Amino acid sequence: MTNVLWFSELGLSDLDQVGGKNASLGEMVRSLASAGVKVPDGFATTADAYRRFLNESGLDTRIATVLEGLDSSDVAALARVGQQIRDLIHETAFPTGFEEEIRAAYSHLVASHDGDVSWAVRSSATAEDLPDASFAGQQETFLNIRGIENILLAIKDVFASLYNDRAIAYRVHHGFTHSEVALSAGVQRMVRSDIGASGVMFTMDTESGFSDAVFITSSYGLGEAVVQGAVNPDEFYVHKPALRAGRPAILKRGLGEKAVQMIYTDSSEVGRTVDFVLVPQDSRNQFSLADSEIEELARHALTIEAHYGRPMDIEWGKDGVDGELYILQARPETVESRKASGTVSRYSLAERSTVLVEGRAIGQRIGAGQVRVLSSIDQMASFQEGDVLVANMTDPDWEPIMKKAAAIVTDRGGRTCHAAIIARELGIPAVVGTGYASQILKDGTPVTVSCAEGEAGLVYEGLLEYTLQETRLDTMPAAPVKIMMNVGTPEQAFSFSRIPNHGVGLARLEFIINRQIGIHPNALLAVAGEIDRPDTLDDFTVRQILEKTAAYDGPRDYYIRRLAEGISTIAAAFAPEPVIIRLSDFKSNEYANLVGGPAFEPEEENPMIGYRGASRYLSKSFRQAFELECEALTYVRNEMGLANIKLMVPFVRTLDEARGVTELLAANGLRRGENGLEIVMMCELPANALLADEFLEYFDGFSIGSNDLTQLTLGLDRDSALVAEGFDERNPALIKLLEMAIAACRAKGRYVGICGQGPSDHPDFAEWLLAQGISSISLNPDVVTETWLRLARTNSGAKA
Repeated sequence: MTNVLWFSELGLSDLDQVGGKNASLGEMVRSLASAGVKVPDGFATTADAYRRFLNESGLDTRIATVLEGLDSSDVAALARVGQQIRDLIHETAFPTGFEEEIRAAYSHLVASHDGDVSWAVRSSATAEDLPDASFAGQQETFLNIRGIENILLAIKDVFASLYNDRAIAYRVHHGFTHSEVALSAGVQRMVRSDIGASGVMFTMDTESGFSDAVFITSSYGLGEAVVQGAVNPDEFYVHKPALRAGRPAILKRGLGEKAVQMIYTDSSEVGRTVDFVLVPQDSRNQFSLADSEIEELARHALTIEAHYGRPMDIEWGKDGVDGELYILQARPETVESRKASGTVSRYSLAERSTVLVEGRAIGQRIGAGQVRVLSSIDQMASFQEGDVLVANMTDPDWEPIMKKAAAIVTDRGGRTCHAAIIARELGIPAVVGTGYASQILKDGTPVTVSCAEGEAGLVYEGLLEYTLQETRLDTMPAAPVKIMMNVGTPEQAFSFSRIPNHGVGLARLEFIINRQIGIHPNALLAVAGEIDRPDTLDDFTVRQILEKTAAYDGPRDYYIRRLAEGISTIAAAFAPEPVIIRLSDFKSNEYANLVGGPAFEPEEENPMIGYRGASRYLSKSFRQAFELECEALTYVRNEMGLANIKLMVPFVRTLDEARGVTELLAANGLRRGENGLEIVMMCELPANALLADEFLEYFDGFSIGSNDLTQLTLGLDRDSALVAEGFDERNPALIKLLEMAIAACRAKGRYVGICGQGPSDHPDFAEWLLAQGISSISLNPDVVTETWLRLARTNSGAKA
């Protein structure tokens, strides 16, 4: 029997001999090199060799005896038994023939490489990286290993790690018999990512299951820092359809803290060959990958996914010497891809309280319980079922208690670290990369952990009420009208797109500006020297702006790119359904809340009917800022190819403003009819309905903003408790105006939709809108399914 096989000899059919990880490496070496996928070469020891090692030495019998009667939920007993077995393996010599083959293979490998080369020794279990179980990080990996004696020692350590506490517990939890799992060790050339970058990528969004994006994490140094959760990495999303079409494809760039990186040490002792160092601040402020590298990685991901025919979880490294990108591992994605596609589950908080901690959300669920802060795995015995686990970071060693937790909160880590992967597999919400949760949260404190509000995971004070709504997509009836969605921020777009919908009826650009940019556009232009800097824009604010925009090619580039990222993420999530982007509609007091805003905004007595909408875009003091919006929208539609975007112009008071704003849009590359562009107007002023025919000469339809239209028609402020009781979209005056607007659009064959809560709050109002021939109703995501079903029932009853 063979003890050693080269990667070039291996393929997926060899999983039983070299485990999932090494079989996959061999598969890529053999089948994907011609497609440009670079995989460092090496060799693997076989499962037969491992079994002979145990059998000939009698270890198999001794291990079975030690494991007999073990309760893996007893963390103290688990730790004692695991250590005993690992000691037995370490004390036992390899068979002579096995060791000789390893020495020969290593000599050949070293002779085939020039220069100073070191090696990774990786574990690969025969039950690892299967389509239905990841075994992520269950066994050890050793990096920067040099010399045959250290290679042999590392292989022994890899074999022993099959009986780590976490590995024993994981096999029990997933129903694997210990003796049926064998181990292969892979010896692979190290990529010099210690002086480059590395990370993990998935061929789908790990949180929502959205399949048209590649999700990439990246940080400086060796990839174990990302995998272990020791660093908060950069994050990138790449749109697959745009990538395939050869268009710019990056949907989002998220700058991670990247505080530390793992590098080589001078030691050759196994276990001491790598260490962490701090990353200089100027490097932290830059992205760890260039756009071209991000897209090259995503192309490799597409190639790998197409070859395997399923979503994949891929580790990669950028060599700091030759600058090349290498694939280090590829395994099936085992969480989102296994979920039933016929059901959409949505958790929602029924109440809110003080936010104690914020980080990255994992799992799109909500959990609640008492805080249990652990600083060491040695404290596991104190952890109780239903506690909220809080720690600096976790790794798979913590799995025995992670499965008992109501939720998990860590100081460090990103969305692709081992802790995040295990939390997803266990169906437990986790908030990672909070920074200081283990210092802020106190033992015994009741908290609610929400990962159901977008990318931000929030830890709330107290035990809050929450709900779970499950929708069976295969039982949804046909809707009598197009049901669209109001999408506030890009962070939730992928998740919301799984709810039944006919597109986005309202995406507010100001929400993207506020959350993803946070800086007044004129302040950015002033810092860039494109407009005069007022004296009130102080030096401290300028430094803030320069620091926040450091990863981009200047303040202007920052604004356009960040805006384009938000727009493209929403458009890609819902494509090919239409996405109506409303141009920015901040009021002056809201713009003043942005960094640098007070230097450019007037103080108005009544901002709601002041400097906003079309009049702002056309003003001399804001036109250049508005043109930045136009540049971002033109880039997303024309360059990225997301032509499902339509535009909505808010708060158009007069026909002169209607003509002026459409001319300004056309002058900036957004002309009606070109590349299928439609521009609709928000019908939210009585004048818009009264002069509907005239306004429709400039627009392709109306989107009725029932909230502002009601306030301005009835002359009341719905936020004032003194008069709010009179707010009702069904008021006869409103009904008259709505009849006029809808009739005018229908007469001209134009689009007419409504975005507001009225149709959800008042079933009779929704029925009236249907009878009038409204084209679409756009709702907040939490009421889409309920309203859809109610309207379908109502329409069915009416027909009967």
